[in-house]
Amino acid sequence: MGFFSWKTQDTNRSIHNRYVNNRKPFTVYMRDDKGNVWREDDYEGYGVFGGKDYYELLAEMNGWASREDGINIAFGEVPFKAPNLTEREDWTYNWRGPEDCPDQGYFYDDYDCWEDDDEEN
Repeated sequence: MGFFSWKTQDTNRSIHNRYVNNRKPFTVYMRDDKGNVWREDDYEGYGVFGGKDYYELLAEMNGWASREDGINIAFGEVPFKAPNLTEREDWTYNWRGPEDCPDQGYFYDDYDCWEDDDEEN
């Protein structure tokens, strides 16, 4: 199984995981449409932020229940509401969901997801 990663919606940075050499994970906040917030300081790459699974939350936001439902929604053809993933805790977007990082937060051969990162991370 591969890693899951997205770009933050407020800064457009790849949410890299803790296993990437020479990069420390940065704090990411996941927010639902009801105002709940989960904070993740050490992202492992499997879609869990602050103990809450992104795909399970996506399912819940759309009237479903399971992680599998959330994955099916995310990769289906029907419009849906999705959690926000941001670096700022109080930032909200339009619930369309973050952009996927094509390098899965780890496999940065061409570094296209790093363009907005600074050298200190």
